[in-house]
Amino acid sequence: MVTKQFSDSPEGAELRRADSLAREIFSDVANKWALLIIEALGDRTLRFSEVRDEVEGISHKMLTQNLRILERNGLVVRTVHPTVPPRVEYTLTAPGLGLRETAHGMCDWTQRNLGHIEASRREFDA
Repeated sequence: MVTKQFSDSPEGAELRRADSLAREIFSDVANKWALLIIEALGDRTLRFSEVRDEVEGISHKMLTQNLRILERNGLVVRTVHPTVPPRVEYTLTAPGLGLRETAHGMCDWTQRNLGHIEASRREFDA
């Protein structure tokens, strides 16, 4: 599938279109690992191993893939320091910090509705 590039037209930002750039971006950042990485970074700069330690259960491969996706979308800056071995650090950009605020809202919503969701799951699964 070829992604439609955004050209200030409503179609370019239309989430319901299969070829929408907005839909592709949403897919990139609305996964559990990306949101947890964004939350882990917060307003700090962390090395790869520090991010991995903060995001429990993430594999080296998944962390690498998600950091690359976040960097590609301009949400994370990757800085390589010329040392031996190289020291690599990650920091959220201004849009990344904005997305973190949105993620906080989702976390708050989850906390407020956790009891209701658990009860609904028990009832559904019975």
